[in-house]
Amino acid sequence: MSHRVGPTRIGSRAFAAVAMAAVLAGGCAAPGESKGSGSSGSGPIKIAVIDAQSGQLSSLGKWEYKGAKLAVDEWNKAGGVNGRKIRLDVFDDQGDPTVGTTLARKIDSQKYIAMLGTAESAVTIAMAPTLRQAEIPNIASGQSPGMVALKSPFLFLNGPTSTTYDDTLAKYLIDGKKLKKIAMISNNGAYGKGEHDAFLKALSGRGITPVADQVVTTDQKDFSAQLTKIRQKQPQAVFIGSEEVESGLIVKQARDLGITAPFAGAAPQGTPVFRDTAGVANVEGTIVSSPYLSNDTSDATKKFAAAYKAAYGEEAELHGAKAYDGAQILLTALKNSGVATGRKLADAIRAVRYQGLMGDFAFDQTGVGISATSIGVIKKGNLVKAEG
Repeated sequence: MSHRVGPTRIGSRAFAAVAMAAVLAGGCAAPGESKGSGSSGSGPIKIAVIDAQSGQLSSLGKWEYKGAKLAVDEWNKAGGVNGRKIRLDVFDDQGDPTVGTTLARKIDSQKYIAMLGTAESAVTIAMAPTLRQAEIPNIASGQSPGMVALKSPFLFLNGPTSTTYDDTLAKYLIDGKKLKKIAMISNNGAYGKGEHDAFLKALSGRGITPVADQVVTTDQKDFSAQLTKIRQKQPQAVFIGSEEVESGLIVKQARDLGITAPFAGAAPQGTPVFRDTAGVANVEGTIVSSPYLSNDTSDATKKFAAAYKAAYGEEAELHGAKAYDGAQILLTALKNSGVATGRKLADAIRAVRYQGLMGDFAFDQTGVGISATSIGVIKKGNLVKAEG
């Protein structure tokens, strides 16, 4: 079941503290005030969004918050959940696992009953033990298989893991395009390692050994040494396993060094931040594996994109769509369970069957709800469905 009504504008007040930014619906109490909130039988239902709102990964967090807020606004306009309004507060993890862990303890002490985010796999993994102990269900947007490996009954993914992204990509490049000379460059963070291992496994399963396999750090800015080694191998394609900004810098420097082979990757390479960081001309022909190629994929994505544009004055993209799906699933579970908390709410989330923007959700015992992506290609700055 899903509620899809037009978004409504709500007032907000921002309260800032060290490692935290909270955006509150007008008239709501400040974080920490538990009267009439959380899991009590009346008052607002407290849900936290934790994502980077500052730093290099802040674009992800801002997209995520807007997507989740759009869904919450729709439900609140329609009467909330069982007559109770939803209160959505956002906290800034700065893309830092340590800050994320502190915030996990904070939302537990302040009686939030569920969490949406993060988009950063490393932060989600760091927070997971605290959230599990507190029995706070978390619908996250990262894609590292490391999240699944935690086997937490309170952790759910609102998109596929790297295994799905990269097997689909390898199938397209090798089985479809018959490419054999493929180079790899990825970072050593949780996301990059997940991407590296998943793509390498997909290559190995097809009898392919990468002609180059370069690993960089998450805060690296100069990639000339690694890219020079890749250039020497004259690859037919270069797989990139890194977040938006770093990926864009890698591609820009690769083109400056004369590497002309197309790049291929997953969700980050389909975003405006990647495109704008690298430059439109430099990303031409980039091959992307994603469950959400564009806002024009279906009637549902068109409706979502129109509502997103009306609410925020900007174009929707993958991360906002993922968070919207995640919020819709959480709110449906809250309605179906009579606003349950803890394990009962987690069980209700797992029981939801939802036709979302990413696809048809059906969560398994690992917390994965979607196991399919499509292939797109960047043409003139836009991601379009690949031919064939």
